[in-house]
Amino acid sequence: LESQGALVVPTYTGALDFSQCINDYFYLAGRTLVDVVINLTGFALVGGPATQDHPRAVATLKGLDRPYLCAVPATFQTFEEWKDSELGLHPVQVALQVALPELDGAIEPVIFAGRDGVTGRSIPQADRIDMLAKRALKWASLRRKEIAEKKVAITVFSFPPDKGNVGTAAYLNVFGSILECLRSMKAEGYQVGELPETVEGLVDEVLHEKEARLASPTLNVEHKMSVAEYKELTPYARDLEENWGPPPGQLNSDGVNLLIYGKRFGNVFIGVQPSFGYEGDPMRLLYAKSASPHHGFAAYYTYVEKVFGADAVLHFGTHGSLEFMPGKQVGMSGGCYPDRLIQTLPNLYYYAANNPSEATIAKRRSYASTISYLTPPAENAGLYKGLKELSELVASYQGLRDSGRGPSIVNSIVATARQCNLDKDVELPGEEDDTAALSLDERDGVVGKVYSKIMEIESRLLPCGLHTVGVPPTAEEAVATLVNIASIDRPEDGIKGLPRIIADSIGRDIEDIYRKSDKGDLADATLRQQIVEAVRGAVAACVERSTDADGRVADANSVVDGLADLFSGGSPMKRALAAGGFERVTDESITPLFEYLAFCLKQVVADNEMGALLDGLNGRFITPGPGGDPIRNPLVLPTGKNMHALDPQAIPTVAACDCAKVVVDRLLERQQLDNGGAYPESIAFVLWGTDNIKTYGESLAQVLWMVGVRPVPDSLGRVNQIEAIPLEELGRPRVDVVVTCSGVFRDLFINQMNLLDRAVKLVAEMDEPLEMNFVRKHALEQASELGCTLRDAATRVFSNAAGSYSANVGLAIENGGWDGEDQLQDQFVTRKGFAFNADKPGILDSAEEIFKSSLKRVDVTFQNLDSSEISLTDVSHYFDSDPTKVVAGLRTDGKKPTSFVADTTTANAQVRTLSETVRLDARTKLLNPKFYEGMLNSGYEGTREITKRLRNTMGWSATAGAVDNFVYEDANDTFIKDEEMQARLLETNPNAFRDMVTTFLEANGRGYWDTSEENLDRLRQLYAEVDDKIEGI
Repeated sequence: LESQGALVVPTYTGALDFSQCINDYFYLAGRTLVDVVINLTGFALVGGPATQDHPRAVATLKGLDRPYLCAVPATFQTFEEWKDSELGLHPVQVALQVALPELDGAIEPVIFAGRDGVTGRSIPQADRIDMLAKRALKWASLRRKEIAEKKVAITVFSFPPDKGNVGTAAYLNVFGSILECLRSMKAEGYQVGELPETVEGLVDEVLHEKEARLASPTLNVEHKMSVAEYKELTPYARDLEENWGPPPGQLNSDGVNLLIYGKRFGNVFIGVQPSFGYEGDPMRLLYAKSASPHHGFAAYYTYVEKVFGADAVLHFGTHGSLEFMPGKQVGMSGGCYPDRLIQTLPNLYYYAANNPSEATIAKRRSYASTISYLTPPAENAGLYKGLKELSELVASYQGLRDSGRGPSIVNSIVATARQCNLDKDVELPGEEDDTAALSLDERDGVVGKVYSKIMEIESRLLPCGLHTVGVPPTAEEAVATLVNIASIDRPEDGIKGLPRIIADSIGRDIEDIYRKSDKGDLADATLRQQIVEAVRGAVAACVERSTDADGRVADANSVVDGLADLFSGGSPMKRALAAGGFERVTDESITPLFEYLAFCLKQVVADNEMGALLDGLNGRFITPGPGGDPIRNPLVLPTGKNMHALDPQAIPTVAACDCAKVVVDRLLERQQLDNGGAYPESIAFVLWGTDNIKTYGESLAQVLWMVGVRPVPDSLGRVNQIEAIPLEELGRPRVDVVVTCSGVFRDLFINQMNLLDRAVKLVAEMDEPLEMNFVRKHALEQASELGCTLRDAATRVFSNAAGSYSANVGLAIENGGWDGEDQLQDQFVTRKGFAFNADKPGILDSAEEIFKSSLKRVDVTFQNLDSSEISLTDVSHYFDSDPTKVVAGLRTDGKKPTSFVADTTTANAQVRTLSETVRLDARTKLLNPKFYEGMLNSGYEGTREITKRLRNTMGWSATAGAVDNFVYEDANDTFIKDEEMQARLLETNPNAFRDMVTTFLEANGRGYWDTSEENLDRLRQLYAEVDDKIEGI
């Protein structure tokens, strides 16, 4: 640092409280003296490895207000071990020296020293120290440089790569947000040249013309880089030739030069990040390990740093390809591609607040300082068309059930329910049957089941439209989110959910009401809906009380409000509940909840997304905060925080284990019902990173409970030990599991994979009757079948090879580059067949044989949904990891396993079949006018979102055969048959519309959708028309 001209203030303390050093030496006469802070201990700021005081650390760092880098000396392994390891840093060290400092707001875990294998001394790593020094100085210079001279590169993603997909991000209006950023930056004094007036204007300047495809060079080319310039400025260019041949190659090139796509506005460059490059290549998709970046990808980052000369880069939206490039998991070396690509650029990254797991990968692998953004305000899905008619019929039945008209209304309900395809979810009387022959109770039963189903659709949460950075929701838009916050019990805060308070006031238990209403009890289904309406009314009253005439949130004046309430018969919330039919609820019982809600409302509308960006660009500290679901954990708000995950050793928590038990018991109960009382012998689980962060390890605990093992926390609450639950206490057989972990889960929770592997092996080695221990039963069969030890035969925890992510099934389906389902199944087994082994924890070995042998015994496949925003068809991840058809192909009887999905997004956890969940998702999103109209209002990006959902729906046909014909048929009626709708889609985003037409034709061609020749002719003709329009004919 000194050799590069910096003045260094080195400090040391023998105590474990490093905040003392900051307070004593980093200020001069009350003003901050330093420009950047580097912590070389690798420990949390206050408390070191044992017990941390994160709030105090954050307060100290906020006071200092400078970037805080926490570099790591490799102490748990020798330098050689770290260099040779694909995983990189030792898991224990990741937990102590990467995850914990992140809670303080630390960024950039660069390894700067390693232990010598012979002498045990710590050896400095020259290349890493050089890198760390350069990066620290870049952060420091952001503070010193004149704003008018600073250069910023904004990077947007195009995923899957197509002209209609530029600017993809989870629920974010990317170009609208960029325009807001540019305006704010201009106001701060950044040179941004001539800004377009409108979002469409910005889109046009970057895309050149919306109609063009990526393959044609009509995306705006900002720079042509000659091969000579590329080779001179990119030191690792030669290493890419093994995978991609000599430059310039085929991608992002015109055959002579490498092309940098994007557009410059003064000192700001908006660039389009190139794609992975192998999306459409079936051979490369099959590689067990991912390929290096292509020349075009490397040229893009070389341009940003060395030609354009950016002072910082801003990655816009969840999620790009940079952080998923090959390399170690944590603790990058100079040979890891994320490290080579980002080089010395300070990296600011807007990431969706509900995706802390991928945000953490971006922080650790591409040195990002993340800034969380809010997902759009949610609304209830509501009812439309036939579903709306059904709810009106049910209402008239409730008034006339005893009269002579009762049976004829029930006949209409049954017929309408059949038209809406609800017969797939609810058992209805036959088409020829007259319900007059049924008793009143039986008729109530039919209506109750239908009513319960449509109310489930009505109350599903739906994110409306797309979020724009720096535009917080209004109080009114926050109501649906607050209703869901109000409906959950929070025992840790001593707060009861409003539905429970209401049920208590009429002497009922809310769980009992949920249970009976789920079974179709008409009286309780009606009561449940009445409770839902009352909760909505009371929350709306609370929001109204807290807002001023302009709809902005004002501070509540509790004393004055309290007096006013005395004279007017209670608070507005109490009055709203009384109006909803619940007069016995007292103000006393609801006060704690509504005080909490008033706090949450302030957090929802507070907004620091733009403020955090400007702070980051000025070299200031960005406040850390958890990521996750704002409904489960309102501390995620306000957004604009540097997002972190959690202490990986703290999960699963006791509360997560309780929730897990409920879900597992419901799943097994449902299986027994369907299989004449028999338990399934083996269940395939998928574990996700984000899901386990949001739920504090619920799905992890589900796997443990399934095999009958209990996690045992130590005195600090860290979970490193397990014990088997005796069979008499368990009261059922131990069910075998096959666990597929996402690449992100593997990166964040390798200690928990260790726990799972130990749990399965512990149970396999127990001397118990085989009919009560399916783990042992199968492991014994496999040991003799594969000729290995019992312990090796009990391998059940699998993931990708280190540094690789996903089964690439999603990539294949998004790009249409797959020959048949066999290819998808091969990709799954090849890419996901790396086994974790607690007996040698540093490596993941390819173990395809044992993977296949375990999968072929599976009876049930199972996944968890953890948030209302991201459901089965919103992203490709869920079907990418779904093993349903893989299992069917491996089973000796060829039988397709039953597939279940647990939905813990509401207070009433549900276990549904996969097809039920796909239908629910289609009805609440793809086919719901509220959803697609909300999306179309966002223009170019909204059309793409609709197409993406259709494509992801087809993914479920490909991997699980879980999509009913009516879903495609109704979608075709909605988007293709309706000429006005056709015109709107074509107008806003022709490329995305062409992709929609292609998806329908592909679904039919692959045998997933059976439809009339008339529909197919219309689609073929449309395809030709759109194609001509795009090609400019």
